[in-house]
Amino acid sequence: MSTPITPANPDSVSNDAKIQSEVIALQPAGAALQMGHASWYARKIEGRRTANGERYNGHALTAAHRTLPFGTYVRVTSLSTTRSVVVRINDRGPFVRGRIIDLSYAAASALGLTRASSMDVRIERVEEQADTRTASGGSES
Repeated sequence: MSTPITPANPDSVSNDAKIQSEVIALQPAGAALQMGHASWYARKIEGRRTANGERYNGHALTAAHRTLPFGTYVRVTSLSTTRSVVVRINDRGPFVRGRIIDLSYAAASALGLTRASSMDVRIERVEEQADTRTASGGSES
């Protein structure tokens, strides 16, 4: 389990979080960054601005992470099904204790997460957007 970093003000990031982000950014692609719970955005936030200024699009393969730099691609793999999906970080969060990443509806669907509120996952940095619609170990249905 990952120890969550929750800034007092979600709009700001503490120095500790910035240092953690720099350490994570230096890890080689393919190295497991974190293991913990993933959740997904509610559909009602469609069109609202994310922390990097983009509008949230539930059909895009994006995610929120507390410390990874915007534009970072990570592979999120379900520990129970081994399905995986590559997402681009474009938002901050989740700010719920014990959760390490918030996925768009499309990314959550690819993992089979939309049937539950959260799922145990592993996240690892990938060099670039190789194949953003990956479902290794199973189908995307």
